[in-house]
Amino acid sequence: MPADAQGPDHDPINDKPMPLLEHLIELRRRLLWCAVAFVIAFFVCYHFSGPIYFFLAQPLAAIMRQRGEQPHLIYTALYEAFFTYLKVGFFGATFIAFPVIASQVWLFVAPGLYRSERRAFAPFLIATPVLFVAGAALAYYFVFPFAWRFFLSFQTTGGQDGLQIELQAKVSEYLALVMKLILAFGIAFQLPVLLTLCAKVGLVSSRGLKRYRRYAYVGCFIIAAVLTPPDVITQTGLAVPLILLYEVSIFAARLVEPKPVDI
Repeated sequence: MPADAQGPDHDPINDKPMPLLEHLIELRRRLLWCAVAFVIAFFVCYHFSGPIYFFLAQPLAAIMRQRGEQPHLIYTALYEAFFTYLKVGFFGATFIAFPVIASQVWLFVAPGLYRSERRAFAPFLIATPVLFVAGAALAYYFVFPFAWRFFLSFQTTGGQDGLQIELQAKVSEYLALVMKLILAFGIAFQLPVLLTLCAKVGLVSSRGLKRYRRYAYVGCFIIAAVLTPPDVITQTGLAVPLILLYEVSIFAARLVEPKPVDI
């Protein structure tokens, strides 16, 4: 008989009774570890904010070199570069500290779960950061080069009366666009995790996901239009992977959804 069908006596909660005050003390300790991890990661990332920013700007620099241009970004306010590096520090610290924060949340919640529930949630804890990194990598290595090449194609070097249209990208605006796209792709790639969890608790089924597939495809393009800039390249670059992930979610939902009980 499966563990989750044997009842609490055969599937115990590995926890000891604690008064409310001790729970609050435990919560404070977990939050403190999260804060310490984030602060340390922030100072490390701020120290290397220049190389991190150059890494984020590398796709744009590569396209500029291919076009025979000197790669450059500008800032128009005295404090703009400083605050941009602060944002880089926060952005990098979020990535680095996320495993520590997730582990502290898990250590606080896990003692209150049954053993079978802990085993059920473990794959999702692994899949979440993996899918986020996969989405961010897709944006950086595939979408950025195509999108930046498309945007740079609107420059003109010899227009009417010698008028030139030249890109003068600001460091802060470029970072904001890059962070938005990386976060959008990373969050959107959590679709299989969300739908599989819903299937596991019985909120959706693989049959229902198949039935509403055509509407889901339209929804993928709507989500891509909301999360990305208004251009076809980035929207398609997000919508197509979302559709593929939806198909993966149907397969995963079939594996984890509750099986009908024969009477």
